[in-house]
Amino acid sequence: MTALLRYQCALLLRSQRWLAPFALYAAFVAVGIRPGDPVPDSLGYAATGLVPLTAWLVRICVTGEPAAAREVTAAAAGPVRVHAAALLTALAGALLTGAAGGAVALLLGDRAGPDPARTALAGGLAVAACALTGAAVGALCSRPLVRRRGYGVLAAALGSLLALVLAPSPANGALSALATGARSGAVPLPFTALAGALLLAGAAGTAACLAAARNA
Repeated sequence: MTALLRYQCALLLRSQRWLAPFALYAAFVAVGIRPGDPVPDSLGYAATGLVPLTAWLVRICVTGEPAAAREVTAAAAGPVRVHAAALLTALAGALLTGAAGGAVALLLGDRAGPDPARTALAGGLAVAACALTGAAVGALCSRPLVRRRGYGVLAAALGSLLALVLAPSPANGALSALATGARSGAVPLPFTALAGALLLAGAAGTAACLAAARNA
């Protein structure tokens, strides 16, 4: 699996298709996070952008390999492992990006509010929950479950929006915890939201990998 992850990372970096989502996320953070804003609000803003970013990265990773090369790789390592490696590569890239966005929020935000250590932990959990939710959206809206590019892009955009606004969504739960902390001064730790995001991402990733195996 390690070799597959290195291979997927190399494909992603060499394709340069990652530049657009990362540049947009950087602009999103630069515009939305201002010096002196409450840290919970800034962390929530940084986490919000991870849902569409991760969904976009998943689409890039699962479609970045040429068809002929994908068939050879799947024959050598198995379609399930190959697809799982693509999903994990996208998730890892999103988590690293979210860590950078969270660091910007902590550095620029007003740390005079709630307990800084607890707020930072809550922000890290929210970042992870949003990245996992975005990975689930991307897995369900990409090849092999959704083959047409236009439909996939539309589904990923709509799915990202719903993941942010619907109350049952783990991403919404994590962001709500940060918003509650900004208002009340006591930031709850969104462990439940993180657990839900792990289950959602695991189920979506499993469905996508099994579909890849059936279509191999």
